[in-house]
Amino acid sequence: MKIRTAFPYETTHEDVRIPLPDGTKLYARIWRPVTDAPVPALLEYLPYRLSDWTAPRDWQRHPWYAGHGYASVRVDVRGHGNSEGLPGDEYDAVELADGVAVVHWLAEQPWCTGKVGMFGISWGGFNSLQIAALAPEPLKAIVTVCSTDDRYDNDVHYMGGSVLAVDMHAWAATMLAFVCRPPDPLHAGEEWRRLWLRRLEAVDPFIHTWLAHQTRDAYWKHGSVCEDYGAIGAAVLAVGGWHDPYRDTVLRLVEHLPQDRVRGIIGPWSHQYPDRGLPPGPAIGFLQETLRWWDHHLKGVDNDVMAEPLLRSWISASHPPATVYEELPGRWVTDPAWPSPHVTPVTYAFQGDPVVVDSPQQTGLDAGRFFPFGNDADLPPDQREEDAHSACFDFPVPADGQPIEILGRPKVSLSLTTPAPTGQVIARLCDVAPDGSSTLVTRGALNFSARYGRDRAVEAQVGETEDFVFELNGIGHTFPPGHRVRLAISSAYWPWIWPQPDAAGFTLTPTASNLTLPVRRPTADAVEWQAPEQSEPLGVVTPATLEEPRPERLVVRDVAKGEWRLEVDPRYGGTRVYPDGLEFTEDALETYTITEDDPLTAHTRSDWSIRLHRPELAWNVTVDSRSEITCDADAFLTSNEVVCKEGDEVLFHRTWEKRIPRTAG
Repeated sequence: MKIRTAFPYETTHEDVRIPLPDGTKLYARIWRPVTDAPVPALLEYLPYRLSDWTAPRDWQRHPWYAGHGYASVRVDVRGHGNSEGLPGDEYDAVELADGVAVVHWLAEQPWCTGKVGMFGISWGGFNSLQIAALAPEPLKAIVTVCSTDDRYDNDVHYMGGSVLAVDMHAWAATMLAFVCRPPDPLHAGEEWRRLWLRRLEAVDPFIHTWLAHQTRDAYWKHGSVCEDYGAIGAAVLAVGGWHDPYRDTVLRLVEHLPQDRVRGIIGPWSHQYPDRGLPPGPAIGFLQETLRWWDHHLKGVDNDVMAEPLLRSWISASHPPATVYEELPGRWVTDPAWPSPHVTPVTYAFQGDPVVVDSPQQTGLDAGRFFPFGNDADLPPDQREEDAHSACFDFPVPADGQPIEILGRPKVSLSLTTPAPTGQVIARLCDVAPDGSSTLVTRGALNFSARYGRDRAVEAQVGETEDFVFELNGIGHTFPPGHRVRLAISSAYWPWIWPQPDAAGFTLTPTASNLTLPVRRPTADAVEWQAPEQSEPLGVVTPATLEEPRPERLVVRDVAKGEWRLEVDPRYGGTRVYPDGLEFTEDALETYTITEDDPLTAHTRSDWSIRLHRPELAWNVTVDSRSEITCDADAFLTSNEVVCKEGDEVLFHRTWEKRIPRTAG
């Protein structure tokens, strides 16, 4: 990583309050070039606290953009960080309307040319797309990284119509802890306690709302730009990684948006900006690439950014299974359109007699993390144990033949006979080496009730045979000669997929089933990236501790009970000390428990502890939260608790207990 210290412009930064039409003021930090001429503005708009939580990342890129002639602006969403107001649901109408107001406010500043861009990763990428679909006139271009166009089927809540136990709950619990963090008195002043208490009184766990909408209804359609791609007026640079759960959005955006307003990049990355150098790499000069985008769309520079191919993708070479890769082998390819003229669907027919698939409930413990962040235990290990719990169909790649290169979304058509009205089917595509090792390539799932569409719940017909057709997540991968393409079919995938109450498996008829791969013919492609660079780091210190770190992912089996427990340390940040004196400590542990023969024993728990301490102000606050989900055949049972203290004094303590009917999940 190159740290850049010399820029075309000297820069300055200041913290300001941006007024909204209702009088609420949002906390913002603005980096600007030192110049008398007005410049375009770039906006990153998040709930993640610019004064501490995202500050190290913010300093990597906002000063860099300012040094290249842009006003780069980081804003905390209403009710978060040091912004005023009350928190709402993610991407709700208030958040988006506030974002539109901020875009207009920036355009009206005397130092701004009137042209605005938005960028962000994850939440910031989501609302960049969603605000672009509201089409405020000053917003000319966006860069959306690791985001989604479909909040129901390509987010952290549901997968193939099934509840994503692994991340719907973990993320709801994370946001419960995050939203309860106080404003910082160094920035919010003496009003910090009053703002905090008002905020806490308004808190309601997100999980209540998310579990109450188990099909793709109006709640999920709000903010899903796939409902009307034509509403997006800004130019869109869509960026994703094959190890990020949202990468399919890049493929859909380059397919549905006009080619003169969209470009896509999909690399080997996890849920991270592509310049950060976190596994898996290789990293690219992402800031330089986005600068070309901004220069063309916000400054009118006649560069060649729109002459780039519509889609630039990384295709991984075959690699042995591992939970982390510093860099993956592979190559970059280009496609002039999507669907690509270089890609041809090739169907592989199954063979064999009907097979009963009734996977034990712990199948899926080797799935890896839903949101890989570049940690040591994020990616799936060898899949042989998971394969043993599945029906596997292998298709050899001839040893004397050509490799099979795929790019896009594989599809399965499975002929299933179901013994119960509810259930789910999971398909994993694996690369099996001659030594038998099995590397997960991609996967997909379908809730029986969603087989006719995600917007309805239709129970399966007991004893009837139906075709279950669904796509797997997109991928770029090469199966070399001598390897086998394996499709593994299971009826369970805990803790990614919350099991249905019957969970009685199914019978699969191979002769009426098939796999379709998006096979890409080899092309001679030339894709060049500059080396990654960033501005000088903020200087946050991570102090050493005497405590032995716990494992990132730990599987515990109680043989007598037949119980399996997965413990996950998400490793968000630990303890760090900021240059302004703030000491910030956070600790989280996610626990997923199930017995191998009973889907109704599924249990998730998330514990969070956060401490913010300013010794110079004698300010010491803590937030502790607990969140759990269990179930019976008819309902999800949720339990949440939050305790907030200033010093030893409890300022807020609340518990929520809720029973939510199982309508589809």
